[in-house]
Amino acid sequence: MVNLKGKTAIITGASRGIGKAIAEKLAENGVNVVIAARSKESLDKTVDEIKKKSKVKVIGVPTDVSKLEDLKNLYNAAVKEFKTVDILINNAGVSSQYPFDKQPLEDIENLAHTNYLGYVRLIRLVIPEMIARREGAIINMVSGSTLCDPVPKTFVTYSSLKVGLRAFLKGLFWEMRDYGIKITSILPGVVDTDLTGKLQNITQEQTDRLMSTSTVVDMVMFALSVPDNACPLELAVINQQTPWTKPVIDYEQKQAK
Repeated sequence: MVNLKGKTAIITGASRGIGKAIAEKLAENGVNVVIAARSKESLDKTVDEIKKKSKVKVIGVPTDVSKLEDLKNLYNAAVKEFKTVDILINNAGVSSQYPFDKQPLEDIENLAHTNYLGYVRLIRLVIPEMIARREGAIINMVSGSTLCDPVPKTFVTYSSLKVGLRAFLKGLFWEMRDYGIKITSILPGVVDTDLTGKLQNITQEQTDRLMSTSTVVDMVMFALSVPDNACPLELAVINQQTPWTKPVIDYEQKQAK
């Protein structure tokens, strides 16, 4: 295991679910963490929880990753507190499930600005300093749905943007590898988070198919554990019992509160 103690990581979407689990694991391994999410209340709660479990430095920065100014503020806050950013975990995202002819235009805009531009812009802010130091790790939550061709029905916009993100990250890997910067895409299947937990009429069989957040955390930690001369370009872990032709989340359940 590579020694991560004393390094600094930015994690977006980190007040709950996968992002929170990643932040907790990194802090457990001695990494100072800058956690970002839209809700200041939930951020403050998560900061307190991590501080009680670990002795690292933790700060929370309210951030809407769809807004460039928020991303600039997040990066500047991290540099002000820790001087450098060694690890970026792009995790924040929104899910949307519609037949395309029924999808609101505003929903399409939000998907593009959050799930694609949110990643690309934050990488652009972080990467010049990493290039100057010739080291860094950028890990990105993409989607297991990008393994499907064509992409799953009712997820056409969501998954197509993730396909574009996956292509961008592959290209970025080739540009950055000579600077010692690692670019890794995580392609997870359906994970047990707040989204799936609030669905109505979901059966026990469907619930059993959901992966735990720890499965995704393990992929992140593996990406950070390999020697300097290796980089996991893509890591995919898909639900053993969930075919994409009949997804766990049915469209009819999407409006469940």
